[in-house]
Amino acid sequence: MRAMVVSEWGGPETLVEREIERPEPGLNEILVRVHAAGVNPVDAKTRASGALIAWGEVPIVGWDVSGTVEAVGPGVTLYRAGDEVFGMPGFPRQAGGYAEYVVGAARHFARKPASLDHVQAAALPLAALTAWQALVDTARVTPGQRVLVHAAAGGVGHLAVQIAKARGAYVIGTASEAKHGLLRELGADELIDYRTADFTEAVSDVDVVIDSLGGDAGARSLKVLKPGGHLVTLPSPDDVPDAGDADGVHTGWTLVEPDHRGLVEIAALVEEGRLRPVIEAVLPLSEAAKAHEIVERGRTTGKIVLTVV
Repeated sequence: MRAMVVSEWGGPETLVEREIERPEPGLNEILVRVHAAGVNPVDAKTRASGALIAWGEVPIVGWDVSGTVEAVGPGVTLYRAGDEVFGMPGFPRQAGGYAEYVVGAARHFARKPASLDHVQAAALPLAALTAWQALVDTARVTPGQRVLVHAAAGGVGHLAVQIAKARGAYVIGTASEAKHGLLRELGADELIDYRTADFTEAVSDVDVVIDSLGGDAGARSLKVLKPGGHLVTLPSPDDVPDAGDADGVHTGWTLVEPDHRGLVEIAALVEEGRLRPVIEAVLPLSEAAKAHEIVERGRTTGKIVLTVV
């Protein structure tokens, strides 16, 4: 099969196209013919250093995939050949999404929402599961709560805005003014241009903060949280601030996990018209290096997706 392989840890140019052996599904696994693969910042970070991931014999980045089941391994009852699925297999272990085929545990996938094509579906798994697990599983957002989403127009942020809104929350987002129109369309109730305003002065009494920025954003966010509020940090455990004297505030780092049930819930929101991925660019698999260059600029609105077949 054709795959984009990391020839050595380094810049985007280290992604090279090679023909490698197609994997075969084992117990409780499925083989998926990949139609499209989403691109995430973690792809670029792991390509640069090889950190975090337990690599296979041939290092291939990528976790977001949408495609068609080619074969099922022993014990699989959820799918059969020909089913359309999307998922985030294996994370944080290597999945090898930048390839024509990928193998993963059957329950690391779910049926692709019928209303989405493969490119749209491939934009969802990692970012949407990150937002879902942060908002629903960790912070347990309830109707009427005030949720602040940093980098609200980013890959995780624009989905977090929609998921929080679907949970009945009042959603506040930080983003450049040029992106406010899109975020209002996605359901944001209040928006702050981080270039011209200090969010710590613009908002208060927040129940949940989703921090995908890192740096000092977490420590500053403590100032706007209610007693008992949740600060969910996404970039790194090193970015989790010391809550200090903050009254009952919960802080912590959340690392996304493969989650069949979460994908099913996400697909249901899509089919109900309450969640949609925003895609900034679609590139062929052979241009994975260009996709990484775009992602590493840190200005992406929504997601970048690679077409495979």
